[in-house]
Formats: sequence, C-alpha cells, structure tokens
Amino acid sequence: MKLSHADVTTIGTILAEVGRNEIMPRFRRVREIEVRTKTSAFDLVTEADETAERVISAELTRAFPGAVIIGEEGTARDAAMLERIGPAELAFIIDPIDGTRNFVSGLPLFGTMIAATVRGEIVLGAIRDHACADTAFALRGEGAWLAADDGRHFDLKVARPASPKDMEAMVGLNYLPEPLRTTVAQNLSRLGMSASFRCAAHEYRLAASGQCHLLLYNKLMPWDHAPGWLLHREAGGFSAHFDGSPYKPVNFTGGLLCAPDEANWHEARQALLTAKA
Repeated sequence: MKLSHADVTTIGTILAEVGRNEIMPRFRRVREIEVRTKTSAFDLVTEADETAERVISAELTRAFPGAVIIGEEGTARDAAMLERIGPAELAFIIDPIDGTRNFVSGLPLFGTMIAATVRGEIVLGAIRDHACADTAFALRGEGAWLAADDGRHFDLKVARPASPKDMEAMVGLNYLPEPLRTTVAQNLSRLGMSASFRCAAHEYRLAASGQCHLLLYNKLMPWDHAPGWLLHREAGGFSAHFDGSPYKPVNFTGGLLCAPDEANWHEARQALLTAKA
C-alpha cells in the first residue's frame, strides 16, 4: 500500500484542526486542565493529550477505514496495541502532544506526531508545530518538506557532515542505562555543542532542517521516533541503533543515533559511545 500526497494533505488538515480546536485553547491554561503523572514524575499526561488523541483517532478512522490506530495514551491502557504495528496493512502511530512537560510549563516547544506504517515499514511522517502553525512532512521515497499554513513550502535537508568538534547535538541522557549514561555525559565535551529540548518532535525537525548534526536517544517508543526517523531519513540523514542495526518501529530498545550521513554516524558513535581511556 502506498500513501499519496492527497493523503498527506488529509493528515495535515487533521493535525491543524486538532491544534486549533483542542490543543492551543488549553495551552498556558494549566490551572484549568487536568494534569497527571504516568510512569514517573517526569512522564505527564493532560486532558489536552487525551482529547487530541481521541479526535485524531476518530478522524483518521473516518479518512482511512480499516487502518489500525495506535496512540500513546491508548497504548498506556492496552500495551498489546504495540503488537499490531508489524502485521497491520496500514497503521497510524500517534503522539498527540510530544513535549507534554513543555506544554504544561507554558513553553511552546511541543508538537503532534503521526507516522503511518505498512506491514511495519514507515511510509509517512508528520510533525506539527502548533505554535508556529506549520507541519513537517516526509513521504517514503519522496523527500521531506515543511508546509506552513500561510502557503509557504520548504524542502528539508540535513546539515553538512562535520567533525565531532564542530557538531551540534541534541542528546537525551534520561533513559540511558549506566555505565553508558556516564560515558556519554563525559564525552559531550568532544562535541561543539549539546542540548535537549525535552521534545523529540522539535529535535527531529531541527535535525531534518539542517540546524543540528546529531540526535541521540535510548528509549524508543514508536510515537516518539517513527515520524521523526522518516523525516530525518528523507531529508538525507542516516540513522541506526547503537550497534549499527537499522531502526524499525517495532524495536523499542537499542538506542538511536541520527547523523548527516553514514560516515559521520560512525565518527559520532566513536566520539560519544566510547569510554575515555
């Protein structure tokens, strides 16, 4: 099954409408909405997440009858949903609000992410920035681009390769196990600059648009990475698990490192994941 540019437009419309109607009206009104923790004090969910996921799921089901819908919040209630990604003829993986901690904090660094998979292969990625009213899209084999609500359109391209000392990286240390967490933390000085937005949606957009060189993650829930992985790949980038094996949305462990190209990936892996003598 192959999705078309018309399907991209449909998904873009769904994302824009849910942002206008469900997400932005609740932004910076945290005292008026319910906020709960899930797996830890750092893992939050709000009524905006849950409402947005319900609306997106309903609209995708209407537009793509028979598709399997796998949302972050729904999967928190039924983890077995993850097992449906591989065999599904068409599945949509949804992160209704990526960067919920930023959303709750009143920071406009959050977004909505959708990936479409066909029998476990990612064929479409979309990442909506509700604050800036634009969406980054990737269609497998057809490139990546940014479409703004005012009609502007930009092709996305990763940064040129650079030596580690000149690289800018977005590094998520949170879920790295020891001793790897300490190793990576000690090795950050080998890079030119490192940071974290607490939001994979914006970090993937940053890398796909050439504004940083590297992304490093450990926890690989598919809603956090499947859309951005395709965006980065279609913008010309290379990524793999820490052991060099290819990323799949059914792989939830093994880490993920994204770089401008394969040679740069190996340089970055050596710089970040190798313990100092």
